[in-house]
Amino acid sequence: MSAPDLYRIRSGTNGMTAVVRDYITLTKPRVMVLLLLTSVTGMVLAAGGFPDGTILAAVLAGGIGASGGASALNHWLDRDIDQEMDRTATRPVASGRVRPMSAFAFGIILNVISFAVLFAWANLLAALLAMAGTLIYVIVYTVWLKRSSVQNIVIGGAAGAIPPLVGWAGVENSVGLEAWYLFAIIFFWTPPHFWALALLIKDDYEAAGIPMLPVVATRSTTNMSILLYTVLLVALSLAFVAATDKLGIIYLAPTAVLGAIYLYLTVRLFRDDTRTVILGLYKYSLLYLALLFVAVMVDGTIG
Repeated sequence: MSAPDLYRIRSGTNGMTAVVRDYITLTKPRVMVLLLLTSVTGMVLAAGGFPDGTILAAVLAGGIGASGGASALNHWLDRDIDQEMDRTATRPVASGRVRPMSAFAFGIILNVISFAVLFAWANLLAALLAMAGTLIYVIVYTVWLKRSSVQNIVIGGAAGAIPPLVGWAGVENSVGLEAWYLFAIIFFWTPPHFWALALLIKDDYEAAGIPMLPVVATRSTTNMSILLYTVLLVALSLAFVAATDKLGIIYLAPTAVLGAIYLYLTVRLFRDDTRTVILGLYKYSLLYLALLFVAVMVDGTIG
């Protein structure tokens, strides 16, 4: 543990609380919640209902370790550019509250625990898939693409699509077609979701030299890219029903409504791209994915 960490622990209860809070922040818990939801969805769909309790606990614990560990490594690697952006300047490593090597060690330890838990109480395939998610996020996205390519979030976003595969593999020790559909839905959801955020904090990315789409392309090009990916996302979400006998009208009806709203909000950007409208689109994208996966779970359980 770093010297600043130890100093704050020695300073008393408040210091210890602050250290714990910072290490929790390293794991990006809000992102983790959505990833865990998608992994549980993969499990429920594979099991056709509530999965075995041991497997469920292993996948959740493994998901927390892999997601949290990958996020901590991201904090470690991105500490320099985080300091350049208002949104991230106060992060634990960027601000100096947690030393870089402490964050690195924390990230590695969490991933080791994740692999061990999944291997011991689920299976090797689930463990390997979880590590693949970490490697894509840390190496492909953070190290390679984020600072060098406008396609950073398109390709690197595959990391966030891995959890349903882990969940399915935890139950079946294989990866079925339905799991790949869940993967594809998240894969095509990620760019329009993230580009909406990038529109909101374009100045931050520009200051840090990160080639996010809104930084290197015109607003109209960004809006069109968001629309095209959203169309593909909605079409894929609806086509999912035809690809499996595990889902039906309980999934299809809310998915059609959710997709129609998403498309409306995306099209609205072309005539009103104020910050309020973009923020609404960004928040709705989060709600869209969460509710869509809830619909999958409900239909996969009682449909």
